[in-house]
Amino acid sequence: MNNVFKWYFSVSLVYRILFCFLAGSLLGILFWYISSVSGRPVVASIIPYVSPFGTVLINMLKMIVIPIIFFSLVVGAASLPLKRFGRIGVKVIVWYFLCSFLAALVGVFLALIINPGGGADLAGWEKMAGMLAAQAGDLADKSQTQESFVSLMINMFQNPFEALANGNFLPIIVFSIMFGLGIRVSLEVNSDSQFIRRLNMLQDIFTAMRDVMFKLVDWILEYSPIGVLALSIVNFSLYGPNIVGPYIRVTLGIIAGILCMIFLVYTLLIVIVTCTNPYTVLKKIQEAVITAFITRSSAATLPVSIRVATEDLKIREGLAGFSLPLGATINMDGVCVHLPMFAVLAANMFDIHLTATTLIVLVLTTVLASIGAGGVPGGSLMLLFIILETMGLPPDKVGIIVAIALGINPILDMFETANNVTGDIVCTYTVARNEKLIDEN
Repeated sequence: MNNVFKWYFSVSLVYRILFCFLAGSLLGILFWYISSVSGRPVVASIIPYVSPFGTVLINMLKMIVIPIIFFSLVVGAASLPLKRFGRIGVKVIVWYFLCSFLAALVGVFLALIINPGGGADLAGWEKMAGMLAAQAGDLADKSQTQESFVSLMINMFQNPFEALANGNFLPIIVFSIMFGLGIRVSLEVNSDSQFIRRLNMLQDIFTAMRDVMFKLVDWILEYSPIGVLALSIVNFSLYGPNIVGPYIRVTLGIIAGILCMIFLVYTLLIVIVTCTNPYTVLKKIQEAVITAFITRSSAATLPVSIRVATEDLKIREGLAGFSLPLGATINMDGVCVHLPMFAVLAANMFDIHLTATTLIVLVLTTVLASIGAGGVPGGSLMLLFIILETMGLPPDKVGIIVAIALGINPILDMFETANNVTGDIVCTYTVARNEKLIDEN
């Protein structure tokens, strides 16, 4: 038995998740086919024993999403050396937010064109909701969100403890960034050694808490193949092979958006800002991009990203050492392409009317939420809770969309992380060129 466990954990997590997804999909289709042909309630008798394993995975993700966003953003903002970089640091942050905004626009545009989930049978998804969510109730015929810019701005600033208790994500994101910047500014403007020592201890505590949360993420990801197996069996046994349609459309849409970001948006930015050949830059950073694709982690790719930036692109170490770690924390362009696609899928599945105001709020929320992904595998999956709850979806409906995302997340996560790392290096390179921080010799 020990040899079996050793062999299991020696296999890459990505391969384990993909295998469980395929195995669960085939088993689900088999159960669906048997029930359809024989007329016996095979699915109804099996799913109550299988679905709790998938629900546990969803609940564990919801358990850690708030603390990991809070600690990651506080540490990232507190690590920003304001005096040292000044205008350059602000420019890096502006570039990151600009690229995230462009990625969110690309994601929304492609999602509206592809229209994933359009024409789906709502009754089938209602049935799935009853099986997947422990507290599933009757679904409303129509859900609408009436968010305005005024209410969005007001809701961004709330009592942080109330926001943490209620799971109100946007105020948590805003407070985390302000708290982290408060630590950094206090460190920069004070000369009292005792005061500085206390602030450094506080920053170390938040860093340790963030690292502990990352360890919890590792544990949850080790469980994720079991949860994905259960969710795949439930999805395909209830809805049959017809569910493949939304999967394919969402997957191709997100991959198309990421390729558009890398080979169109980034190349145009390089040409406009630096007047250099963008494909030469992309060729030089391919090692970091491939590493990101395999590891599915911007943080894990960071050593390779810094080496490529300093040795191949000749960016000065001071800028690369500041910009790339910051980008691994807050710059998640691939996530910004990913989230709108599932938001439109949810809107089609649950008949939510998407107005122009709703789409604008979706773009802004996507950009704000993406900075909390934390550079860890599967970070975009946790951020789905923010986007879907902002749309006004109750927990049972959110569970459905997250369950769908879980099945194809390993594939999407590879492309997203490659996009994230590409965006980090391209933004750092453009700022370095603009500020003459390239060592040509």
